[in-house]
Amino acid sequence: MARIAWALAGMAVLAGCGKTAQPEDPAKVAARAATMMPANARLAGLYRSSCQTCHGHADSGAPPAGYHYAWDPRWDQGLTVLLAHTISGYQGMPAGGQCFACNANDYKALIRFMAGQKADAG
Repeated sequence: MARIAWALAGMAVLAGCGKTAQPEDPAKVAARAATMMPANARLAGLYRSSCQTCHGHADSGAPPAGYHYAWDPRWDQGLTVLLAHTISGYQGMPAGGQCFACNANDYKALIRFMAGQKADAG
């Protein structure tokens, strides 16, 4: 009986390892996206003047900032792919995300911020 309990406990732990983000209430997603801002003042200015126009509004069609359900599959493609999409433009996103003052490191930091990833991730 103890072996079964240990096996079930182990399965429960392993089941949590592969958890993926779940859809959230759209109002909660919209409220979070509308108020998120990078802690770094320079990045906050860049975000406010370009990225927030779309990523700060859940109904824009862009993945809302901080919404793991939308960002995790994109993040899984890798930062290199996301950076290329940002610089070249991708689907409805204009080239450079309309950030004329951004350099590659700014884009990487802003992508990480919106995707909810740590600065050293990816």
